[in-house]
Amino acid sequence: MPFSLEKLSCTLPFSPMRAARLKRRAHSPAHPAGVRYTAPALDKGLDILELFASEPEGLTTSQVARRLGRTVGEIFRMLVCLAERGYISQVLPDERFQLTLKLFELAHRHHPLQRFVAKARPLMEEVAHKTRQSCHLAMPSNGEVVVITQVDAPGTAGFALKLGARIDLLNTASGHLILAFQSAEMRARSLAAWRRRTDQPLPADLEEHLTRIRERGHEEMPSYQVEGVVNFSFPVLNQHQEAIAALSVPFLPRIGDRVGPPQVKAALQAASRALSIAIGARKAQLTGTGG
Repeated sequence: MPFSLEKLSCTLPFSPMRAARLKRRAHSPAHPAGVRYTAPALDKGLDILELFASEPEGLTTSQVARRLGRTVGEIFRMLVCLAERGYISQVLPDERFQLTLKLFELAHRHHPLQRFVAKARPLMEEVAHKTRQSCHLAMPSNGEVVVITQVDAPGTAGFALKLGARIDLLNTASGHLILAFQSAEMRARSLAAWRRRTDQPLPADLEEHLTRIRERGHEEMPSYQVEGVVNFSFPVLNQHQEAIAALSVPFLPRIGDRVGPPQVKAALQAASRALSIAIGARKAQLTGTGG
């Protein structure tokens, strides 16, 4: 693969992107002070891939070096390696590089939803075991929430939602919770889809209700479908502290059972927190949330 590059011997100044990244790392709670493990070459390669991901028109070697505050020489070596591994290619004019579809291929070797469910199932089984109640995981879809996996209550009797069940976004604790922890833009899209599907106006007190959910970190409300059932729901958060799903227990009290709402909420909180961390949320980000 031909390269025609001007090599610079001086060190380029820090870019805002790199300076911000180094500041985050210096204050990162991932490892105690003095214990952080570093991999400079890996950091550099990931910085380059993340930069290309936000530049669909491609970048030249000197542009990458300026953006990351690196020398052209060290960036050149990384680009050669990434090109040889098939992550980038130099197919654009004026010697610009561009991401290939290799990252897309890697991401889809195993279906993302299947991986998500696989991570969730053991945590949900633990919730069901601790609470003796069923547990389900739901995600938003076109003005509704869809149950993507569920675990039955242990024993001979219990209440549970069916796998694949679709429930109105505003008629379930899962829907309220997901809306409360979505970004403003995503929440607007979700509610627009709900209005198109139902042709109904939004409840006047919806924003106030969602604010209360965010403040307490979870949702708990009587079921709209079954009398006597109380739904408890906690968010599964991504790295941006946005809810991508809701982990819920439809709590049905049993005569003589010592497990009550406090135990259900504690089990759900622990499971939703663990699942959030498993999909990329940081522990420090989860402080003060239900997850």
